[in-house]
Amino acid sequence: MQVVIVESPSKAKTINKYLGAGYKVLASFGHIRDLPSKDGSVRPEEDFAMTWELDPGSRKRVNEIAEAVKKADRLILATDPDREGEAISWHIIEALARKKALKDIPVDRVAFNAITKSAVQQAMANPRRIDQSLVDAYLARRALDYLVGFTLSPVLWRKLPGARSAGRVQSVALRLICEREIEIERFTPQEYWTVAAQVAAEDSQPFEARLVALNGEKVQKFSLGDEKAAMAAKRAVETAAFTVEAVEAKPARRNPPPPFTTSTLQQEAARKLGFNAERTMRVAQRLYEGVEIDGETTGLITYMRTDGVDMAPEAIAEARRVIGREFGADYAPESPRAYKTKAKNAQEAHECIRPTSFARLPETLRRLDDDQRRLYELIWKRAIAAQMESARLETTTIDLLSADKKTALRATGSVILFDGFLKLYEEGRDDPESENGAGVLPKVRVGAEAEAKEVKAEQHFTQPPPRYSEASLVKRLEELGIGRPSTYASILSTLRDRGYVRMEKNRFIPDSKGRIVTAFLENFFRRYVEYDFTANLEETLDEISNGEVDWKAFLRDFWRDFHAAVEDIGDLRVSDVLEALNDSLAPLIFPSKEDGSDPRACPSCADGRLSLKLGRYGAFIGCSNYPDCNYTRQLSAAENGENGEAQADRALGVDPETGEQVFLKTGRFGPYVQLGEQDRDSGEKPKRASLPRGWSPDDVDLEKALLLLSLPRTVGPHPDDGEPIEAGIGRYGPYVKHGKTYANLPSVDDVFEVGLNRAVALIAEKRASPRGARTAAKPLKELGAHPETGEPVNVMNGRYGPYVKSGKTNATLPAGVDPQTVTLEEALALVAAKQKKPAKKKATKKTAARKKSATKKTARTPAKTPSKTAKKAAAK
Repeated sequence: MQVVIVESPSKAKTINKYLGAGYKVLASFGHIRDLPSKDGSVRPEEDFAMTWELDPGSRKRVNEIAEAVKKADRLILATDPDREGEAISWHIIEALARKKALKDIPVDRVAFNAITKSAVQQAMANPRRIDQSLVDAYLARRALDYLVGFTLSPVLWRKLPGARSAGRVQSVALRLICEREIEIERFTPQEYWTVAAQVAAEDSQPFEARLVALNGEKVQKFSLGDEKAAMAAKRAVETAAFTVEAVEAKPARRNPPPPFTTSTLQQEAARKLGFNAERTMRVAQRLYEGVEIDGETTGLITYMRTDGVDMAPEAIAEARRVIGREFGADYAPESPRAYKTKAKNAQEAHECIRPTSFARLPETLRRLDDDQRRLYELIWKRAIAAQMESARLETTTIDLLSADKKTALRATGSVILFDGFLKLYEEGRDDPESENGAGVLPKVRVGAEAEAKEVKAEQHFTQPPPRYSEASLVKRLEELGIGRPSTYASILSTLRDRGYVRMEKNRFIPDSKGRIVTAFLENFFRRYVEYDFTANLEETLDEISNGEVDWKAFLRDFWRDFHAAVEDIGDLRVSDVLEALNDSLAPLIFPSKEDGSDPRACPSCADGRLSLKLGRYGAFIGCSNYPDCNYTRQLSAAENGENGEAQADRALGVDPETGEQVFLKTGRFGPYVQLGEQDRDSGEKPKRASLPRGWSPDDVDLEKALLLLSLPRTVGPHPDDGEPIEAGIGRYGPYVKHGKTYANLPSVDDVFEVGLNRAVALIAEKRASPRGARTAAKPLKELGAHPETGEPVNVMNGRYGPYVKSGKTNATLPAGVDPQTVTLEEALALVAAKQKKPAKKKATKKTAARKKSATKKTARTPAKTPSKTAKKAAAK
């Protein structure tokens, strides 16, 4: 018997069918070992020795593999064809060697780029050994990321309370996002005008022409800088008599884009399908592992983690046949197209991402869900288009000149003579055919008289650079040579999970926490967030994978300088760090005031000075006279107002009952309303109420503020005991309360509108089905049985969102994941990852009492007198 190890159980079933009797295919479920999340897992002082550990789930799988290998004649490692796949094979060998399960059986490594019968059989016929250079590159990367994270993160925790972590590539990506935000904040719009007219020459149809010369000078973008200049230009066009000076038609060609790599697939899926990087890779994984076709599970696309744009010759030949059959011979170029990647530090060991068979047209695949169908169609169209004929266009330019030769207009247009690949696909557009034939100009004669009508002058303003989307950030990281195809999705999700950024209209906006961390790293670890430095590290890792650089020598050089940099700031006080950040972030947190006054002067007290403060929940601005002055506000001007002053100081009106002023304020925990001012003598705090989620500060008026300040509201007496029922807004949202029973309300508005009858009914329902006595919730989706325990694996809907449940293990679904698209394999991976985390054990009462007793006993018992033997030994 021959034992074959792959990564996923679905892949194991498929490959077992391909290989037949005599083979036993087992799944490792991804990595079986990892570095423990504690200090000391990588030890530079021991020449970068590394400690690996098996989690409970992996331990069971390794035991199964070991038992099978003991009875086998050969072990075949068929993990994924990349650096991570090579590392998984290496880990399996290491784990089996520790168990002394290998003995003298031969071990081979095979790799296939697609899960098809022919690809698998061809790989089995051409085995090789584990590529140690790829393993060394993996070890260097893991050690590097571990050392940076576990050395830098504690520095952040000590110097920047509230900061979560710092990572080698994650911090650089965050810096890109923050720098773009600074560009936007510092951007000053500039006004400019354009002039255009509808022109008719002799009997031609009217066409649009724009002003390109005025008073004998070329019109630049900012030549017409205000309305006065624009109106003068408009009159000049209206009063001029034009003739057609020149008509020029030039042929042009548009070539198709190359087939997909990992990063370009993520970018295009974001633009056309609205998928984030994580969703794209999850769906691509399912397409790679395959679906059942004619009773056999077949992979639909080649491996989806690649930098390469090359395509196998047999795939090109099949693509050309499909092009001829589906579109006609004119759409296939005379010779096949070859592509070369332009990405920095690209690894082109693998093919591009393409269908395993171009003959499988998207519309013929009926067993795919909506996400799979749309992504497969995108991959199929891109790969087919890459081998199609170029589009042929004709670009036409018509120049018109006034009689005095001082005013000129120009019209440009193009017509598609042959659509070529545009018949099927255009990069960055959902409907490439929508522009076919657009911009066509009429035929006009040189020397013909022309008349300008409907002259329009339009005002414009320059726009700031756009915030990064997932697609544009991945593209920028790729251009800089930072990260690798397999890392982009995890980098972006880590930034969101850490709370360093938030998404708004699918764009990254840095949170104040992210701005602070970036400023800290730029001030004290600037070299390690430089783009070139990070890209050079990636390049060195590639050299290690090629066998050109020793991985431990590389780590020694890196650690020497990095460790010294960490030691240098170890003695810095938090106050020194804050003052450095005050200076670094001054344009953001202390913007200049129009009246020229000191932007750091406290608006609440006479002599206080504003400074950056760090609290448990992140950064905020506070007064130096704390606790005498409690003034606080949000971090940036954008969060507080155009002039940087906190929106906290907006008076909403006077409370008619108390006669006190009602304010809208913004504190370190967000906007709130306040009744009156704090009494400085007694220190008594005024009544306050936070704005509930969904309420915008701009929409809050006196009426809404008074409603909030009136909470909790008495709904009425309960008919059973006469005790009051209250409605309010708490930590977990709106509620009604009677005694110790709380019942949730659907919305904030219900707090102010709920009547007594409904409140009584809600309380009764809550008591009838308390949380502990509820019947089992119905699953959102049933996925099947766990392959090891046999317990059902379901997707459930919980209080904090959807999650996967298997037995006693609950694993939260990542943000943005559609519960209906989760597969059994994905659920098992989430459950396994959850089981890796050790549960927090609560000390029992007995244990706590025993510890307390031992502590007291130790404190009371005096130190024992040294024995005579000890005295003699000391004397000797």
